[in-house]
Amino acid sequence: MSPHLAEHRPSEHRPRRRFRTRANWGVLLWLTVVWVALWGDLTFANVVIGAFLAVLITAVLPLPSTPFDGRFRPWGVVLLLAYFLWDVVKASVEVAALALRRRPPRGAVIRVRLRSHNDVYLTMVAGMTSLVPGSVVIEAHRITGTLYHHVLDVEMHGGLERSHQAVLDQEERILRAFGSREELIEAGLVPGSSPRAGRLRSTSGDRVDADMDARREEET
Repeated sequence: MSPHLAEHRPSEHRPRRRFRTRANWGVLLWLTVVWVALWGDLTFANVVIGAFLAVLITAVLPLPSTPFDGRFRPWGVVLLLAYFLWDVVKASVEVAALALRRRPPRGAVIRVRLRSHNDVYLTMVAGMTSLVPGSVVIEAHRITGTLYHHVLDVEMHGGLERSHQAVLDQEERILRAFGSREELIEAGLVPGSSPRAGRLRSTSGDRVDADMDARREEET
């Protein structure tokens, strides 16, 4: 074989595919804890198996990366948790009182278009809203940033407009706790950790959708 041909011959050595996981330690730890909790027995074997499965799952089935350019505001986080705990306690008492009432609850499904289009904030709003007794997000459209929010009793939640505004208030507290300055401005909010900072302008999310009444449904 000519030495010139040998020089241009493609190499038979192919780069090896590395087994890597893009998950951080927090995700791996959380998956391990979930595995141990499902077994209900804290043993060395369960911890090792859970850690192995966490690495395997995040490597074989990695979650898509979600852009997040926010920032951590301690006072905003304190306000977010304080309001959330108050909503949970208040709603728990109202639901208990509703169970003792003879008249059946009057439920409704409300469409709420959020002011932010980030998947992280959309997930946080849906999760925290669903954790409040008497309300649950039954559907979410990530492209339009829209949540379909079911309320157990319209009267208990202060009416349709108040139920609609409660979801937007939850979003605002989340943005003021974790959103960047640019994200707050884009949502029409004056940058700051407290809702007292105010708003820059009226946004499309501030109005109640026209088809809200059409999607009302009665609880059986």
